[in-house]
Amino acid sequence: MNSTTRSMIAALIAVGGLAAASSAPAQSRRGDSTYQQELAVCGHNQQDRAACIREAGAARQEAARGGLTSAPDYQRNALARCALQPPADRADCEARVMGGSGNTRGNVDGSVMGGGVIRESVTTVVMPAPAAAMPAPMPAPSRVPPPAIAPMEPMPMPAPMPAPTR
Repeated sequence: MNSTTRSMIAALIAVGGLAAASSAPAQSRRGDSTYQQELAVCGHNQQDRAACIREAGAARQEAARGGLTSAPDYQRNALARCALQPPADRADCEARVMGGSGNTRGNVDGSVMGGGVIRESVTTVVMPAPAAAMPAPMPAPSRVPPPAIAPMEPMPMPAPMPAPTR
């Protein structure tokens, strides 16, 4: 190898090293900026301040390792949970996740910070009319005999009292 080729290889390695060195502080600054924003929220939400600070630090470390590359796809996660439902319930689950479809009316209540999001859906199902209106069946006669009551003799009337005399 001649000296020109070695010089070019050395120059390329040096340029690559400079590019990597300059991008690391930029990523670090970006991570620090996000970390500072997350710390600013701590104490102003319903989460314990110490736990909030720990989670912000853990997120900062994971971002430095390159583990936090994109925001999670919540809808895809919810649809994956619907796939675990029995086939008869799967379509209703997906309709709740997607916000309702067809004759389904959806309602969402609650929050994650409040303990959970409750999704309710109401589906109107029209039942077919009965084929023929049949009269109600007559009740079966009772097999229990009526209670036995002994006939009573009429009570005698008391004799009228004589009127007092004066």
